[in-house]
Amino acid sequence: MYALEEKNLLLEPRQFETAQKKLLEWYEVCGRHELPWRLSEDVYHVYVSEIMLQQTQVNRVMQEYYPQFLEKFPTLKALSEADEAEVLAAWSGLGYYSRARNLHATAKLCPQTLPQTLDELLKLPGIGPYTASAICSFAYNQQVGVVDTNIERVIKRFFALSQPSVNKVNAEAGGFVNAEQPRAHNLALMDLGSLVCLPNNPKCEECPLAFSCDGKNEPEFYTKKEKKVYENLELFYGVCEKNEKIALVKSSARMYKGMLELPNVEPLEEDFIAAFKHSYTKYRLTVKLYKTDDVEGEVFWYNHEEIQNAPISSLTRKAFGALQKAQR
Repeated sequence: MYALEEKNLLLEPRQFETAQKKLLEWYEVCGRHELPWRLSEDVYHVYVSEIMLQQTQVNRVMQEYYPQFLEKFPTLKALSEADEAEVLAAWSGLGYYSRARNLHATAKLCPQTLPQTLDELLKLPGIGPYTASAICSFAYNQQVGVVDTNIERVIKRFFALSQPSVNKVNAEAGGFVNAEQPRAHNLALMDLGSLVCLPNNPKCEECPLAFSCDGKNEPEFYTKKEKKVYENLELFYGVCEKNEKIALVKSSARMYKGMLELPNVEPLEEDFIAAFKHSYTKYRLTVKLYKTDDVEGEVFWYNHEEIQNAPISSLTRKAFGALQKAQR
């Protein structure tokens, strides 16, 4: 029998099997089967999609980044042979650029294919427990639990887990996996959390697990979170233009290592060009642009067309948009 420790209840084997069956039936009809990485069994495709989806909305990955990245680097080997600057340029706009650097580093270590075990995957750069389990489940169809934000929410509510440890959630998710169809089971839970078991106002009347969900009467109690606190910062960048080209320098920030950006300057009111807002993790940034004639250190000159293919962040890309708007 399957024990629900926190509530001292038992889920009957037949009820447990019924929940798995109903979940898969719901997924067959309502699941997001159109997502391109779900149409492929190539472990590289699964890997790229999982890394991109970590901090980016599904539609942006599907429409803008995933197909273009695979077109440029169709295999692990092709990615392993590329220059880091080329990889960062292809990643431009996705943010969290350590993901791209780790993706590139892993390709260099495994240019043919990725390992098939959790332990071996966890040894690779940038692959943590979630990504390793996702690869094992979605690419290799192994019976392992996969716990992203959406699945975590479903598991907490279904088993009525109040402030459980990470290990507890992972254990419940792993024990719930359908042994015959583990890949479909995990994808179904992911879609259920994304489409039905929402953070606020979940659609319990549409949920295939509602008949045995122990948290359905108080769904938000099991997934409440502390309000996020943001820090406000100001950044000042200089715009140095010569011969229709703009000066860029290598970023000194760890998160933008290997990327190019506008140089930092001391703000002078008479040189002000434009300002814009930008968000990054826990920061809310006000970015201001100023004219400048002096740029220290190694300088890289780009015209406006070349910048589109340069290894720049979404923040720097937004800065050029603000500059162009101000110059019209």
